[in-house]
Amino acid sequence: MNSFYERSELENMGFKLIGKEVYISRKASIYGVSDIEIGSNVRIDDFCVLSGKIKLHDYIHIAVGVLLFAGDAGITIESFCGLSSRVSVYAVSDDYFGQSLTNPTIPDEYRNITVLPVVFKKHAIVGTGSVILPGVTIEEGCSIGAMSLVNKSTKAWTINTGVPCKKIAPKAKTILELEKKFLEDKANII
Repeated sequence: MNSFYERSELENMGFKLIGKEVYISRKASIYGVSDIEIGSNVRIDDFCVLSGKIKLHDYIHIAVGVLLFAGDAGITIESFCGLSSRVSVYAVSDDYFGQSLTNPTIPDEYRNITVLPVVFKKHAIVGTGSVILPGVTIEEGCSIGAMSLVNKSTKAWTINTGVPCKKIAPKAKTILELEKKFLEDKANII
């Protein structure tokens, strides 16, 4: 038996959209499958959790142990992105200042919940153990270093790292030419 779901199994799960060449580990946990869109050439590895309104474009890798908590706010990951192992992404979060009760067992009127979408633009890559908080946009071409806490949106084509995450250097746009060549080569094969 393959460690990834078969195509027929994925089609029967009830995704809002499921593209071609999608590989999802049988050890991943998926909640709210009818709110999840997955493009083509996507791989989701063992022990990932996908929950809420999630939209994954094409050519995306989500490594072992990634947690995507989208709620109703949503998480969008555009094409050619990668999330390394143990990345946690929150589009929903409780208040940690002690002004309200916390956790999903408490009725909403007693909680102060932040609900803001998270977006990863094309060619974003996030290093292992990083945490992305509600309302953040990782702009096109950004690299986020391992173990970073991203609480603010980034600038396009930058390298960012730290707690809290900060820009440390510009990033080359060479991958745009590689993307173009890759897609042209792929079109010529088909």
